[in-house]
Amino acid sequence: MSTPLTSRQRLLLALLTFDAVLLGLLELFFLPLRLDGIVLPKLGDAPIPLTAVLAVITTPLLVRTTAKVVRPTFSVIPLLVWVLVVLGMGMAGPGGDLVLIQDWRALLLIGGGALPGALALGGGLGTASKVAKGVSGG
Repeated sequence: MSTPLTSRQRLLLALLTFDAVLLGLLELFFLPLRLDGIVLPKLGDAPIPLTAVLAVITTPLLVRTTAKVVRPTFSVIPLLVWVLVVLGMGMAGPGGDLVLIQDWRALLLIGGGALPGALALGGGLGTASKVAKGVSGG
C-alpha cells in the first residue's frame, strides 16, 4: 500500500489538473484559426491548426510532470481531464453548441493530444514499475 499524498503533492496535482482544463479549452476554442486576415495574417484563407501542435507538446508534458512531482500512478489524471474537456466541451459546449469543428483538425487535435499523452503515461508507468521491482534500467 502506498503512502498518502502530502499537501504539497495534492496542491500540485490540483494545479496540473487545472492546467489540463485550461489547455483543453484554449486548444479547442482556437482550433478553427485560419489565415484569413482576422486574427492571423491573410495568406489564402488556409486552416492552420496551431493548437493541435500545442496539444502534441503540452499533453505529454503535463503527464510527465505529474509523474515526477506527484506520483506516476496519478499521471493519468491530467490526460483524462484533458480528453474529457475537449470531448465534453466540443460536443456540448456553451449553450449546447457544437464547438468541435467537423473536419480533419478535430481528429488532429484529439489524436495529437491523446496519443503522445498516452505514450508518456505508459513510459512513466513502465519506469515506475521497474523502480518498484528494483530492476535497473539500461
